Amino acid sequence: MIVVTGATGNVGRALVRTLTEAQVPVTAVSRHITDADAAPEVRAVAADLAEPAGLRDAFEGAEALFLLVAGQDPQSILGVAKAAGIRRVVLLSSQGAGTRPEAYGHPRLFEAAVRESGLDWTVLRSGGMDGNAFAWAESIRTRREAAAPFGDVGLPFIDPDDVAAVAAAVLRDQAPHQGATYTLTGPAPTTPRERAAAIAAALGEPVRFTEQTREEAHEQMARFMPLPVVEGTLAILGEPTEDERQVSPDAERILGRAPGTFAAWAERNVAAFR
Repeated sequence: MIVVTGATGNVGRALVRTLTEAQVPVTAVSRHITDADAAPEVRAVAADLAEPAGLRDAFEGAEALFLLVAGQDPQSILGVAKAAGIRRVVLLSSQGAGTRPEAYGHPRLFEAAVRESGLDWTVLRSGGMDGNAFAWAESIRTRREAAAPFGDVGLPFIDPDDVAAVAAAVLRDQAPHQGATYTLTGPAPTTPRERAAAIAAALGEPVRFTEQTREEAHEQMARFMPLPVVEGTLAILGEPTEDERQVSPDAERILGRAPGTFAAWAERNVAAFR
């Protein structure tokens, strides 16, 4: 049995589907999940990583755990996991934990806890995800407009389905990946302007790209992100380091194929923007 936390999110949903298709028993965990949100063969448990004591039922009988960076007490989460018999953990962290440690202290806290847990562990540091473009869904649907800062700065965003595919591969056979930290990126850098154009091509209609100022983007992001993360994210988007611009070979090495392009992601998810 593999426990997938964040099972209703972009990565978690794809991971549950991938494991289920491979006939791997799965417990899908999310704060508000119900049986209706999961396939009949999936065990759905509503639980919150912010309340570790409530995870006991979700973890019972499992061998491996896919863990998000959520909540404030990773040691307690991992303690409940060990007590339930879980032996392996795969953590979905952020590339910023390595490149911007001062801004990404929360992911680094989880990474340290996983490494010190006594469990077999693998850390997946994801770069920016193609699914971030869902933030444009309403404005593209209603006005055919997409707005973002730093319109011509390219970063190798990755398809969330590819992150899920890497996680599934590691969870099913963790031994070769024990103690590894992988950076996951897409196959090539794309700019916000290029991503908006890819969605327009998928729609078959023009989409106007508007470049936000840094201040406008800061104000928008601060509504739902902690300020240190806002600052770190804007620094990555606007002034990426060489490491942040670099395409990592890790996803291709694990999957045995190149990760998908943003254009392919846009084609697959075009209904969200119609």
